[in-house]
Amino acid sequence: MRLVLLGPPGAGKGTQARHLVERFGAPLIATGDIFRSNVAEGTELGRLAKAYLDAGELVPDEVTIGMVMQAIDQAPGGFVLDGFPRNIRQAEALEAELGARNAPLSAALAFLVDEETAVKRIAGRRTCADCQRPYNVFFDPPRAEGVCDACGGPLLQRTDEDEPTVRRRLEVYRESTAPLLKFYSDRGLLREVDAEGTEAEVTERVLSALADLA
Repeated sequence: MRLVLLGPPGAGKGTQARHLVERFGAPLIATGDIFRSNVAEGTELGRLAKAYLDAGELVPDEVTIGMVMQAIDQAPGGFVLDGFPRNIRQAEALEAELGARNAPLSAALAFLVDEETAVKRIAGRRTCADCQRPYNVFFDPPRAEGVCDACGGPLLQRTDEDEPTVRRRLEVYRESTAPLLKFYSDRGLLREVDAEGTEAEVTERVLSALADLA
């Protein structure tokens, strides 16, 4: 099974990706992990990417697709791809590379969630500085504001998860990545999943959406 996961920040893609990996045995290919490993290992692609990152510039699509295809080539039994493609150009490049390998996508799984829910899921996250226990001030709040129930440590919010930053990330998603839903729909590959509700409920919907591929 060769899957692409789509959806805005806060849709739960990462959580459901882990369930898919466990269920189908296909490796998770997450672009953030690929970047970090290539840069850390000093590969040729990693050195190219680092030069752009150090200059505060976006890594060109050809470098990113090179890293992704390198990872895909090491997963001949299939993959779950999270974080790529992010725009039409990347999707076209991925389609061409997979076509050349006679290994087309099985499906593109799109997680649909209300934007305000997505904001609360991310901007509401807090983590205990001492024991790392996670909370969400909207969905799973601590008994005392800002204090960990388990150890009494202070709860912290990541600087890139404040509300203005989250809303900007959602705006970028709408502009660049959301058009991929039509791209994959036109190819008969799109499977949409309601990502509202509990983790278990969403997992059940995911498996149902992919039942004919299992």
